[in-house]
Amino acid sequence: MKRAELNFAQKVWLESLWLGARFFAVLPYWFKYYVVENLLFFILYYCLRYRMKVVNENLRNSFPEKSVGELAVIRRNFYRTLAEIFVDTVNMAHMGEEKARTVLTVKGFDEHYKAVHGRDWIAMTAHFGCWEYCSYWGLYERSQMLVAVYHPLRSKVMERLYQRLRNYENSMTVAMKDSLRFYLRNRECGVDGKNLVMGLIADQNPPRRPDSHWFRFLNQDTIFFDGGEKLALRCKLPVYFVRMDRLRRGRYQMSFEPIYDGEEQVAEYEITERYVRKLEAMISEHPELWMWSPRRWKHKRT
Repeated sequence: MKRAELNFAQKVWLESLWLGARFFAVLPYWFKYYVVENLLFFILYYCLRYRMKVVNENLRNSFPEKSVGELAVIRRNFYRTLAEIFVDTVNMAHMGEEKARTVLTVKGFDEHYKAVHGRDWIAMTAHFGCWEYCSYWGLYERSQMLVAVYHPLRSKVMERLYQRLRNYENSMTVAMKDSLRFYLRNRECGVDGKNLVMGLIADQNPPRRPDSHWFRFLNQDTIFFDGGEKLALRCKLPVYFVRMDRLRRGRYQMSFEPIYDGEEQVAEYEITERYVRKLEAMISEHPELWMWSPRRWKHKRT
């Protein structure tokens, strides 16, 4: 798909942002994560009170059994996560292989490598912790190309900036509306001769359709994108849930939990249901790491 061209002012703005991000990324760890992150948290939580009403409503409805004090702790820690994710993302502007292996480690790599080496598969993840780090899987398994399926941003400048942050030797991005066509066109030969890993952030809020399927998720009726399930069944691809565990500031451990083996006979929406259950369990363990600020439940079941 042809990218929209930028005018001169937009190009200047893009290069300025990129230069600033590159400069920030080479600053010392302690300054980025203990000075800048704390300052961002103070601004988001105490000054801007960014989407505080939405966050409070989402937490109350998701955890009705928790006290006001418990919800306040989760809310405060979530805003710390939000500040940290901003630092994590900008930090990707200067990320060599050695540094990437520092910020992201893979648990059970040998076992997962044996299971997926030489074949295409689907990785289903969520807006949990620094999900952008999932793209570094290509540094561990170089025979595979990670295809990050995403929603293009409205801002042309920010879209180009995120493209630079996300794309590297073994990782690329494809718009969600083009993802099925992209896979069907490239599944025989792959990309640069590499097997394809279709990376889906599947916890977003999809448009409501008359035939939307509702799942019980965090004590609320919720709809999910089912594109991952449809692709898996149509092309007989194994599906794995990508779990992200935060080790400390800016450091994560990624692991993979099988959802579907590509051959099992399953009921409609069963693959998505398994994803939902694993996501719910991960959020219940560390609720502060999930994104509570979007209006995830703006669609109501009638």
